[in-house]
Amino acid sequence: MSAHAKGAAPDPGAPKPVRFNAFAMNTVGHQSPGLWTHPRDESHRYTDPDYWLELARLLERGGFDSVFLADVLGVYDVHGGTPDAALRHAVQVPLNDPLALVPLMASVTRRLGFGVTVALTYEPPYSFARRMSTLDHLTRGRIGWNIVTGYLDSAARNLGQDGQRAHDERYDLADEYLDVVYKLWELSWADDAVRRDKSGRVYTDPSKVRAIHHRGPHYRVPGVHLCEPSPQRTPVLFQAGTSSRGRAFAGRHAECIFVSGPSKAVVKGYVDGLREAVVAAGRAPGDVLIYGQALIITAPTAEAAQAKLEDLERHVDLEAALALLSGWTGVDFSRYPLDATIDYLDTQAGRTALASFSSADPTRRWTVGEAAAFIGLGGRGPVFVGDPAQVADQLLDWQAATGLDGFNLAYALAHETFRDVVELVVPELRRRGRYPPEHGPGADADATAPTLRARLFDRGDRLPANHAGRQVRIGTPQDARSTAGHDAARHAAAPTGDAATDLSLTSLTIPLTEPAA
Repeated sequence: MSAHAKGAAPDPGAPKPVRFNAFAMNTVGHQSPGLWTHPRDESHRYTDPDYWLELARLLERGGFDSVFLADVLGVYDVHGGTPDAALRHAVQVPLNDPLALVPLMASVTRRLGFGVTVALTYEPPYSFARRMSTLDHLTRGRIGWNIVTGYLDSAARNLGQDGQRAHDERYDLADEYLDVVYKLWELSWADDAVRRDKSGRVYTDPSKVRAIHHRGPHYRVPGVHLCEPSPQRTPVLFQAGTSSRGRAFAGRHAECIFVSGPSKAVVKGYVDGLREAVVAAGRAPGDVLIYGQALIITAPTAEAAQAKLEDLERHVDLEAALALLSGWTGVDFSRYPLDATIDYLDTQAGRTALASFSSADPTRRWTVGEAAAFIGLGGRGPVFVGDPAQVADQLLDWQAATGLDGFNLAYALAHETFRDVVELVVPELRRRGRYPPEHGPGADADATAPTLRARLFDRGDRLPANHAGRQVRIGTPQDARSTAGHDAARHAAAPTGDAATDLSLTSLTIPLTEPAA
């Protein structure tokens, strides 16, 4: 019997299992630019409901923790100063809303979780809180929120702003945003507020529903939450920032954290820094699960897996990869030769994407062309290639060397890549006792399926008591003071170096005003 089976205490001496999330997006080209051209790829069916139902059933069968649905609200128009390359090569455009997929996929699954990306910079917290509570109800407690602040100027412009806020300022706003939604989810309605008393003609006891009276630097939300308490109240909180400011934010808020890096050294640095941030916020290192991005290319034999990799590599599109990398980083890589080295960069876009190819690993100097080729298959994570035993060895080696809890798996071909993992790699890991049993931890096949939080952490449905979401307090009508967490100094926008570097140079260098993660 598994240590996670019902009624059994986890064995602290047992090696931790490998956990999988599926990394997907409601679009054609996600993390493997150009692979939509492969004859076996099915991602052009992303507008077909059956495409998502097939994926949900597959991931449920494979015991994945969740499907993590990425999203952006703009187009990748940094490369060449236009969206042409992104449009031509289907680089995360056309793109549909990820939240609409959740009820569809939940309807054919019982245990699979759903992590949805929503940029809080462009969503009022009051209406957003209702949307997430609704999804938590409709999934019976299997919803998670990937907290992002956004990184594309095109999104900001199309949503009525001149441009995105400075990197650290976005996190300042996010801290207050989280305080608002915590108050709505955790404090507005008492557990016993809903009575459903037909004979007494009282559905909700008004004395047990409280207005939150929030008044802060960015938001004023005086009223009550619109939804009755959902199974988890607060969705499981996902986050993916590893800059210095992102680490502090993750330490306070995140329950699951995604990291991306091209080497063990880079990923271990991120993992160690994030666990230190969690402890600094008054939590335990194990209060978060950290998943590293990766791509698995496997087949029944090592020779077949290598042949599959070579076949996939022929469909990678370097211009599409550079369009993606330019959008992630805010640097127009069309202006630099492929042999220019990425030494040290800083922008107000995605600092982690830049750092993973520059300052995070001082032992490696990446050229623009090398970085584009690397992200062409699976984005910024490693590619594990081999037969099931070889892939399992690589996964366990990376987990041991980095401290990861699991892997956020990208795909090369939809849905072939995930099918190979489910049918070949998962059985091998289970044979070794390093993957959750077939029905997952904590429940029998015929029992009520656990919420996502209960499944991930083998404890209750609610946020733990030491989490920031359980420590907020409701204000009073007269209280005009800022809520907890807003007394941090405001961060000024950090100036970046002159991007108009001499293009004849083989080194692309922009000085930092503060250390990057």
